[in-house]
Amino acid sequence: MAAYDVMLGYCLPTQHLKKKIDHINTAIRNCDANKTLVALMKPEAQLPVVHPFAAAVYQTELFNLQQQNARYLAHDELSIAVEMLSAVVLLNQALGSKDILAIKNHLRNPSVGFNNVEDENFQRYADTLLSIKSEASSQGQDYLSWNDVQNCIDMVNMQVQEENDRIVAVSYINEAIDQGNPGKTLETLLLPTVKLHDVNPTNARHYQDVLHDAKVQKCKESHDESAVLWLDEIQKGINDANSNIEKAANLALGTSMINNCLEKHDSQPVLDILQSPKFGLRVVPECAETYYKNLLEAKNLKTKEDSSEGPWLKLIMKNRYDYYYNVETGESTFVPPEGFIPKTSWLTSEEIQTIVGQVTADYNREQLWFANENLILQLQALARGFLVRKSYEERKGFLQKQEPSVIKIQASWKGYKQRKSYTDRLRVLQGNVAAIVKVSCSMLSKVFSLWSFFQNEEIVKIQAFLRANKARDDYRTLIGAENPPLNVLRKFAYLLDQSDLDFQEELEVTRLREEVVTKIRSNQQLEKDLNLMDIKIGLLVKNRISLQDVVLHSKKLNKKSKNQVEEMVTGDKQGIKGLSKERRKQLEAYQHLFYLLQTNPMYLAKLIFQMPQNKSTKFMDTVIFTLYNYASNQREEYLLLKLFKTALEEEINSKVDQIQDIVTGNPTVIKMVVSFNRGARGQNSLRQLLAPVVKEIMDDKSLLINTSPVEVYKAWVNQLETQTGEASKLPYDVTTEQALEHPEVVNRLESSIQSLRTVTDKVLVSIFSSLSMMPYGMRYIAKVLKNSLHEKFPDATEDELLKIVGNLLYYRYMNPAIVAPDGFDIIDMTAGGQIHSDQRRNLGCVAKVLQHAASNKLFEGESAHLSSMNTYLSQTYQKFRNFFQIACDVPEPEEKFNIDEYSDMVTLSKPVIYISIEEIINTHSLLLEHQDAIAPEQNDLLNELLKGLGAVPDVESFLGEGAVDPNDPNKENTLSQLAKTEISLSLTSKYELQEGEDQDLKGLMIKTKRLVVDVIRTQPGDTLLEILEIPASAQQESEHLKVVEKRAILDSKTPEKMKHSQSMLEDGQLPIEQKKRKIQRNLRTLEQAGLVSSANKYQEIINEIAKDIRNQRRYRHHRKAELVKLQQTLSALQSKTAFYEDQVNYYNTYIKTCLDNLTRKNSRRSIKLDGKVEEKGSKKLKHTSLKYTAARLHEKGVILEIEDLQTNQFKNVMFDITPGEEMGDFEIKAKFLGVQMEKVELHFQDLLQMQYEGVAVMKMFDKAKVNVNLLIFLLNKKFYGK
Repeated sequence: MAAYDVMLGYCLPTQHLKKKIDHINTAIRNCDANKTLVALMKPEAQLPVVHPFAAAVYQTELFNLQQQNARYLAHDELSIAVEMLSAVVLLNQALGSKDILAIKNHLRNPSVGFNNVEDENFQRYADTLLSIKSEASSQGQDYLSWNDVQNCIDMVNMQVQEENDRIVAVSYINEAIDQGNPGKTLETLLLPTVKLHDVNPTNARHYQDVLHDAKVQKCKESHDESAVLWLDEIQKGINDANSNIEKAANLALGTSMINNCLEKHDSQPVLDILQSPKFGLRVVPECAETYYKNLLEAKNLKTKEDSSEGPWLKLIMKNRYDYYYNVETGESTFVPPEGFIPKTSWLTSEEIQTIVGQVTADYNREQLWFANENLILQLQALARGFLVRKSYEERKGFLQKQEPSVIKIQASWKGYKQRKSYTDRLRVLQGNVAAIVKVSCSMLSKVFSLWSFFQNEEIVKIQAFLRANKARDDYRTLIGAENPPLNVLRKFAYLLDQSDLDFQEELEVTRLREEVVTKIRSNQQLEKDLNLMDIKIGLLVKNRISLQDVVLHSKKLNKKSKNQVEEMVTGDKQGIKGLSKERRKQLEAYQHLFYLLQTNPMYLAKLIFQMPQNKSTKFMDTVIFTLYNYASNQREEYLLLKLFKTALEEEINSKVDQIQDIVTGNPTVIKMVVSFNRGARGQNSLRQLLAPVVKEIMDDKSLLINTSPVEVYKAWVNQLETQTGEASKLPYDVTTEQALEHPEVVNRLESSIQSLRTVTDKVLVSIFSSLSMMPYGMRYIAKVLKNSLHEKFPDATEDELLKIVGNLLYYRYMNPAIVAPDGFDIIDMTAGGQIHSDQRRNLGCVAKVLQHAASNKLFEGESAHLSSMNTYLSQTYQKFRNFFQIACDVPEPEEKFNIDEYSDMVTLSKPVIYISIEEIINTHSLLLEHQDAIAPEQNDLLNELLKGLGAVPDVESFLGEGAVDPNDPNKENTLSQLAKTEISLSLTSKYELQEGEDQDLKGLMIKTKRLVVDVIRTQPGDTLLEILEIPASAQQESEHLKVVEKRAILDSKTPEKMKHSQSMLEDGQLPIEQKKRKIQRNLRTLEQAGLVSSANKYQEIINEIAKDIRNQRRYRHHRKAELVKLQQTLSALQSKTAFYEDQVNYYNTYIKTCLDNLTRKNSRRSIKLDGKVEEKGSKKLKHTSLKYTAARLHEKGVILEIEDLQTNQFKNVMFDITPGEEMGDFEIKAKFLGVQMEKVELHFQDLLQMQYEGVAVMKMFDKAKVNVNLLIFLLNKKFYGK
């Protein structure tokens, strides 16, 4: 009975399972997909997992399988079928979502049962399946069956096999080509696996030659002797060979036909044969008879020797391949036939082509002469006219040479007439003395009566009023008239004199400018050190560097913050006077060099583009802005803008291929302009422009703008949980679409958008109303950018150009300051203070809207939930468009700053720059390195100056012997500190005009104007020519002498830097008559150069003097304004210095706290006062080196690729990584096949810095690309145990 119960226990489940299987088979036969799915999913059926979304698939496939198995499927058959179908269903689902990784995983699933699946082909399987799936979907088939997938796998395997076979066949072809055996080459070309077209076995020899030449050429071009021909190159070689043979056959046939016609003296077919494509000649029908005649003459000149002449014609194809053609049998070959004898009595194809081409050229030339007969007549007329004019000019020149003699004769005759008139008048007066006395008495009585009348007080006031009106009228004439009269100019010549007040103001401007430049450089260095301190503290927090490194940098920072400004101000700023005497000549040469670089922007513009971008950025931040004193006055700002303009035009012309490259390419010059105008000089403008509205946004504590639906949703959920104290039933992680399904999120988002519009309007009003506050330099460069792009891309629309301008003015200049006002000194921050995340998000949202509006970019795609603002964006863009147009409407710098080529010669003080010895040496080195690129002409002034300077000096030789104690153990540190010593250079031009020289016409013009002013102030006259011809009286000589003495006293009080050149001082001391003679000599020189003309009595030089008077008045006004501006800038810089010092104190407090904590915890690592680290009980860094092949590092992901080396060669490269003596230093050596190739020093600190800056890939040995993060991980793991 017990046994029966046991058997019954086994049988009941089996019977129950069979019923379920029967039920499933019935559902399948009834073709009801839903019932089939329900039956399959019942646990009692004991079947694999079934996916409900594929009910139709299960029904269709199982029904087909049932029909093949006697309309019944057993449990094991159903189990296998369902498992495979479920796997295929999941594969189809992955194909639908285009999830490559999921597709590969499903193909690997053993339950799916696919055959012949190769691991290396998974990507191909996935791509092909996606393509088949897409094609099937377009035809209404939503599902790929198991057979479809298996067929795809078999097809891909077949394709891969064919490709591999083809690669092998190509290698066979290359081997056969190298062997030089045409038969072997033909055999490989005919291999069925290579699938080459149009291979003709009879052309085997030519195939060999063409393919061999192609391979040799490829090896030569690639500089790789092992280079091989690829499949497409082989096919091209076959096509070229076939083409060569066809052309050769046609040419040989045409040559044969021409010679046969000539032998038969049949001229009719000749023209048709020449016009056929066989020869490829341009034939003129009008020359048919001439062609035949010349060809026949050429053939008759050839001798015919029946004993030695053969039937073969020889043609040379492409100057390298010989082709032989038998004129009797029509046979052709590229191989010299046995007993080859050429047919010498026939014309060759080359001879026929030469003769026909010469006849055609002669005909065309003749027709050209006929067509241009009128032009030839005109040319002859011009030639005759030239000869007549030349004869006239020679006659005229002869008469002009005799002019002095003519003038002498005229003067003698005029003198004779004047003397005769004088003697006649004298005799009349001597004969009427009594009458003259009577008339004189009568006139005196009238004069006395008039004198008493004019002594009246009212009359005096009227006279003063009339004189003032007259003076104003005269001044208006001086500044407004095109040619002001000399008598008016004389009244205002005194304005060119320099007073004591002028000198005092000039010295004050120079002093303030020096302080401003020094403060700027000091603040920049402090800012860099503080930023580095930020990074080091951040790395310390991440446990990436030791506290020792932070303490060492802190000590340097404290030293700089306390002593740097003092050193820079009280350091050696005496220029030439502050150095040894023997070095003065060298420094004077540097003064000439920097003057040339400062005033000729083309040199620096070319130099910037010759350097790598990382070097050019550093060079710009130091030397260039130093050279222009950070545009601390109008002259330097004018010259700096000229440099920006020249460099921008150069960059657009040479590097910009599409107009959008300016936006995407981050041009060097644009970065320079933005960096400068957001820096020391432009920061105040940016602060005035944005500070009020940014501060208003930040101070509004109720303002919360969030345009991210997901973040708004999460904030709402958090608020609900906080209010109720219960966990929300809403999911926390949602997509944007899911978040927008909640009305509360939509309402909050609409509220944020409304607030965003209101705040954005405030920022727009601030920007549009403050256009005048925007730096002139930014607006001018925007104008240059727009004009340069329009010139290069004339088809570009105004909107496209204004978008580029907007990218500069808003996105690059203003946008970062709105997003991060604390980083651009827009708002005042306390040391350690930070902007709240809500405030930063508010500002970021405003900046995002403004950025879209300025570029006319609507909210689409991921930002589609903000599409309600698109109308607002379009309206705002129109406002921005007008703003950008007006911003570009600025005058040129010459007009803005009132500067021209003579300005440096009339200013009181010479331009001075403050530059370190290190910067001088670096600039000299860069100029020599790129000399050929920036000054290609041998006679260039820069080349002459560099030749005079010689080689680049080091710091010690620059300072001279004795500057550093040779026995000093810290000599290198001392030299490094001395290299940062700043000196002042008074810039001068080496090519100023010296006494007796006449090459520099600008200098000659300046000297002549000074002499003319001295003369006209003491000697009156209606014209300059009249004054120069009439001798000065004794009284005028005396007045001139007083002026000279007064000037000498003033010059003795003039500071050395403001004195004029010695030649000008000497000219000023000359007597008036010598000055007049020198003026006459100078005027003749200037007239020969076309600068002045005696025909209008030298009015040009009078106009230039009037211009100098106007400029002198403007210069005084500008100087007063500059004084105020420099004082304001200095005050702002001092405030910034105080802020940086607060930050230094904040960091010191933080580090002291760290040290105190370290001491309290009794750490095993202690930091001594000298900055050295002492570790107790800690393991020292292992000095054993690690060795890895490049292949192993490639597997680890450390090595990404090595240039010019295939992956299969990585196994031959070995890397040795050895730790250095200093902590964190490593030496990495590279070996190839055991031979050491290169080595490099690696600093762990540099790797951490790159990781902090987000640099993912670096280059090592200039060839190997290395993953920075994985290299840090490897070094940490192997050397530091992290």
